[in-house]
Amino acid sequence: MTIRMLTAGESHGRAIMAIIEGIPAGLVVNAEDIDAELARRQKGYGRGARMKIETDFVRILSGVRHARALGSPIVMYVHNMDWNNCKPLMSPVSVDLDGTILEKPRPGHADLAGLMKYGVKDFRDILERASARETAGRVAAGAVCKELLSIFGILVQSYIVQIGGVCADIKSIPKDKLFSKAEESPVRCPDKVASEKMISLIKKAGAKGDTLGGKFVVKISNVMAGLGSHTQWDLKLDARLSQSLMSIQAIKAVEIGEGVNFAALNGSISHDEIFYNSKKGFFRNTNRAGGIEGGMSNGSPIEITCSMKAIPSLAKPLRSVNIISKKAQRAQAVRSDVCAVPAAAVVAEAAAAFEIARALKEKFGGDCIEDMKKSVQAYKARLKTL
Repeated sequence: MTIRMLTAGESHGRAIMAIIEGIPAGLVVNAEDIDAELARRQKGYGRGARMKIETDFVRILSGVRHARALGSPIVMYVHNMDWNNCKPLMSPVSVDLDGTILEKPRPGHADLAGLMKYGVKDFRDILERASARETAGRVAAGAVCKELLSIFGILVQSYIVQIGGVCADIKSIPKDKLFSKAEESPVRCPDKVASEKMISLIKKAGAKGDTLGGKFVVKISNVMAGLGSHTQWDLKLDARLSQSLMSIQAIKAVEIGEGVNFAALNGSISHDEIFYNSKKGFFRNTNRAGGIEGGMSNGSPIEITCSMKAIPSLAKPLRSVNIISKKAQRAQAVRSDVCAVPAAAVVAEAAAAFEIARALKEKFGGDCIEDMKKSVQAYKARLKTL
């Protein structure tokens, strides 16, 4: 069985829920570890008033007994504190809400396209599920996947490289300090000077009623070669990671390794030359491919860069059209963040962890964690004989 995941719930509904299936029995699953990831998602300079209301923590409803996975579906529940303020608005039974219909769709959001697709009259029916609040469920599921990956020494980490027009000088940061310095920064950027500039830029944007996007890197370390497959388009690891990361709200570009820079590079310098010695086995001195070749992990770290657009919910809204009167109006003003790039990077870690865990389970199987460990050990032993 592969690993599968579903999330459910609306932004201002009772809760966000995640169901993850295929986690091997015996894996240690601690609610405290999941809560730590949920807390990371809520942090980051530029988050809005919603994060002052919510204090996310998980309730594990099934699939775990005495902190160990049972091998059955794991169901997790993250309560929305704002539900207390929105019970009539989000009631699952019919109530009179005269005068509360949202009629002015926001450019750049799912409002109008969703309204047209589903034939609804109030685009709250769309925005409640399209909201990035949904990612709380993905982070909870990703935390379980991180626990599985950690058994095999695989780490999924991230850091911010750009917010607005401010770019970090990543080359000046020692590689072994990148992630620790990122976690110390209010914007999760390892470059202290750039962090301060980013914070200043966010303050200015917020004062103007504007929002900011940016760019971040996700790095997956200690991945063995051979995850994914070249044999079918939908089995390629880079394609699967790209889909998972692109599905995060406001992510508009995903690059593997050198990404868009490849367009300007000759073949002679685009690729990572292969070397061998008896201690390392096969290895490369560069990683332009970002750890994936032919749709498969090649043993180098997997490196992914994601670009996030500025959030479309503006305190000073853009021009739109009222869906009832068809008259020109400013878009709906909806409470939101000024900048959510630091939070999006945490969500991206979860999305990447899910895909790597899924590929790992597909390759090595194992209904229980001990069987999976033996399969991985046997595979690594075979690779040493090459």
